[in-house]
Amino acid sequence: MSSQIDIPASFPRFGDVSGKRVVVTGASRGLGRLLASAFSQSGARVALVARTERDLKAVADELPGPSLVLPGEVTDEDFNEAVADATVAEWGGLDVWICNAGISPIVAGPRKTDPSVWREILEVNLTAAFLGARAAARVLGDGGRLIFTGSVLGDRPREGLAAYSASKAGLVGLAKSLALDLAPEGITVNVVAPGWFDSPLVEPWKNDPERGAAVLAHTALRRWGAPADLFGAYQFLASDASAFVTGTVLNVDGGYLLV
Repeated sequence: MSSQIDIPASFPRFGDVSGKRVVVTGASRGLGRLLASAFSQSGARVALVARTERDLKAVADELPGPSLVLPGEVTDEDFNEAVADATVAEWGGLDVWICNAGISPIVAGPRKTDPSVWREILEVNLTAAFLGARAAARVLGDGGRLIFTGSVLGDRPREGLAAYSASKAGLVGLAKSLALDLAPEGITVNVVAPGWFDSPLVEPWKNDPERGAAVLAHTALRRWGAPADLFGAYQFLASDASAFVTGTVLNVDGGYLLV
């Protein structure tokens, strides 16, 4: 028996997402806006999902490629199903669904955290991801990609973020379970877990000398992440090059979880 591996005549192009039909939730700002722009620049068609139609239209106007503007509440089951139907009606199918919408308010300790705030964070960050995945699974089909935006804070929490950290830790369990459930249909499910990126979301830490220093002290590369550092992870997981990757967490954190 030969010990040599058979070399294929060709390989998938790493990170090639041209022609992909992609849903991005939370697309009106922050990371969602970045992902929408990056996927569009890479040749994908992008369905933009967020609450406010005006903001989504502003993003759509910036994109070089085809897009859909789909305003609504990601916590609403019927809306998620409508997003799936709209992409199929417009583009004949769907290839990638990125559950990116999320909120991360800093709250007090458990005695001072109103239960309604806890419920809202879990509803937006975790339940909405399940509802999106549920709708996506109906239309993705073989080769489909589900990608959740997690966080290193689901693995290494910080003070004031109990609900946020719990929601992001829950996403990992959800993704791994769905990876098993959807594997027979050829759908992969993975998590991208960003570290500390230079964005409006982290300004309360970055602008606080003590907190900022603590973050960088726990980041092996000793710098804040840049937007360009992040897209490649999503691009890989959305492309054919990741066909055998499912149920995994891809940390893009500059080594935050190492230190």
